[in-house]
Amino acid sequence: MDRVGTGIEGLDDMLGGGLPRGHVVAVMGSFGTGKTTFGLQFLQQGLKDGEKGIFISLEEDQESILANALSYGWDLRRYIDERRLAVLKLEPTDAKNSIGRIRSELPELLRSFGATRIVLDSVSLLNMLYDSDHEKRINLFNLIQMFKGIGATCLMTAEVQDSNPNASRDGLIEYAVDGVIGLRYEEHPEVGEIKLTVRVMKMRRIEHSRRVKPYSITSHGIEVHSAADAF
Repeated sequence: MDRVGTGIEGLDDMLGGGLPRGHVVAVMGSFGTGKTTFGLQFLQQGLKDGEKGIFISLEEDQESILANALSYGWDLRRYIDERRLAVLKLEPTDAKNSIGRIRSELPELLRSFGATRIVLDSVSLLNMLYDSDHEKRINLFNLIQMFKGIGATCLMTAEVQDSNPNASRDGLIEYAVDGVIGLRYEEHPEVGEIKLTVRVMKMRRIEHSRRVKPYSITSHGIEVHSAADAF
């Protein structure tokens, strides 16, 4: 399959060259594991390669997102000025208005902008806009089909359950997407250290490493140490 580089070299090694083009992939982890950074790095790689991208946020506003990216050396503002990057902010505290924007603005934005990479941060907050599990499932399925309909490669960040770091908060996203990448931090009190690890838990239609590998969040973004063992 045609691959899309994530911008995270060691992870692309684990994936045999990158994400399959057109896949919708969940990046799951608890707070502090770098999910938003992962999404920004994925977009930055595409923009650097001449692609267009859309960042849909339910957490930070545009200026916060741009400042976050700049802290890693990624100047995303220039791509907004060049109309190669769009940032859409949804308010989880205003469910009615946000749901309306998803149904009215988002389909037109996706069709007209021509993005080949999309990041949704986070799908867990998006699901909180809906009252019932049935509504969550239907709207999640419709959103994924919308992304697939334009042929874009999409990342959705998702929070995990406190009791089970291998499952998303509502237990829905991992069954609906094409791939799941799990980010975790492991506490090692005996050495006073927290280690970050990544695992490709699922990726349809391609062979990929299932090994648990260590990664770091540096001043240049996420670096996966694919040649090292996590433990």
